Amino acid sequence: MKTTIRVKMPEQPPLERVKNFSEVNLGLTTEQAIAEAKRCIQCKKPKCIAGCPVNVKIPQFIAAIVNEDFANAATILKEDNVLPAVCGRVCPQEEQCEKQCVLGIKQEPVAIGYLERFAADFERNNSGIKPVKPMPATGKKVAIIGGGPSGLSCAGDLIAMGHAVTVFEALHDIGGVLLYGIPEFRLPKEIVRAEVTAMKQAGVEFIKDYVVGLTETVEELLQRFDAAFIGVGAGLPYFLNIEGENLNGIYTSNEFLTRVNLLKAYTFPQNDTPVMDLKDKNVAVFGGGNTAMDSVRTALRLGAKRAMIMYRRTEAEMPARKEEVAHSKEEGVEYMLLVAPLEFKGDEQGWLKSVTIQKCELGEADASGRRRPIPIPDAIEEIPIDAAVIAIGNGSNPIISRTTPALNVNKWGNILVNEENMATNLPGVYAGGDIVTGGATVILAMGAGRTAANSINEYLK
Repeated sequence: MKTTIRVKMPEQPPLERVKNFSEVNLGLTTEQAIAEAKRCIQCKKPKCIAGCPVNVKIPQFIAAIVNEDFANAATILKEDNVLPAVCGRVCPQEEQCEKQCVLGIKQEPVAIGYLERFAADFERNNSGIKPVKPMPATGKKVAIIGGGPSGLSCAGDLIAMGHAVTVFEALHDIGGVLLYGIPEFRLPKEIVRAEVTAMKQAGVEFIKDYVVGLTETVEELLQRFDAAFIGVGAGLPYFLNIEGENLNGIYTSNEFLTRVNLLKAYTFPQNDTPVMDLKDKNVAVFGGGNTAMDSVRTALRLGAKRAMIMYRRTEAEMPARKEEVAHSKEEGVEYMLLVAPLEFKGDEQGWLKSVTIQKCELGEADASGRRRPIPIPDAIEEIPIDAAVIAIGNGSNPIISRTTPALNVNKWGNILVNEENMATNLPGVYAGGDIVTGGATVILAMGAGRTAANSINEYLK
């Protein structure tokens, strides 16, 4: 029997989860997944597929769940998505596939993301992730620069096409932003590692602690490989550029989240890469995106007495996922909206003690289409804080562009590509993900990796 009511994701209670780093969303039960899958009306012309950057065969994998063929549902997913358990957790489905769901016109759309997670988790927990079976070897070799979402997506498709693939990762673990940027309570690291392991079993070679541009240049790689894909992300943090930003206790979100997520600062002293002790401290996070949400919710879990989001627009303009905002409020995050930081103040030892903020109101829309914050005269306030996290976005790391002067980049250092095939101006060199677009979503980066893989395949022919 079909139900019109969308299933609710089981989750840890707020008062419990704010004390641990275990996953907040607990996953659907088998009964919930089948009931939700039966809500899909199996459109003759499904718009949801076009709404997915990697064009997952959504009606087909959902139909397999209805038929209780969960293993086949996972197989169908992996035809187009090498990281389904990841995407089922962190993709903004509400802005992509689910936004296109015809059912959403009169009621809530099918919970496509929840079902994707269910199918992927079923396979991993029951049979283990089955690696793809590559086509016959072509004898061609491709270098993938960067082990994040776009690089992994490109590598997964190319290995299936029969090419030899080597992924070069600058850090000591594979996954890029999936490991260092997204907290354990949203994306357990064991899930990323399980999906990477399946790629290794399929034949992808991973080389870690290898900074292309320093260890070896792109041109040098091309002497050993037939083609290359650059998917190094956007890892250069932006700053507020206000007085006092160099005080102790002020972090960029990159450093803060990397220390906590990848280097396990939350287990200090077992792992000796701490952040400052936030127990009973006041923490302000500047920004309104998912990274800001991750940072402020992490601060709470590290014991912050008061964890605040300070954002220069209203909640309606915040780019963060609605689910993340809702979870943060349930956990006790405070929101100070329409405020802009003017100055950080510290004590004689150089430790942060307060931030001076300017209250604003919204004016006309700016280039982003969002209304510009306008300062309200004399509406200035000083707020006591012990720590701050700057989460206002990232730019492109300049290592590749500096050491590959022939590579065309824009004024921000983003690599310029032909958007139809992700080709750069250099023969055999392709690029995608945040190094091309600037900071975006995991699934958009993966879509770019897929496009590049198809183009590289054609180029190698």
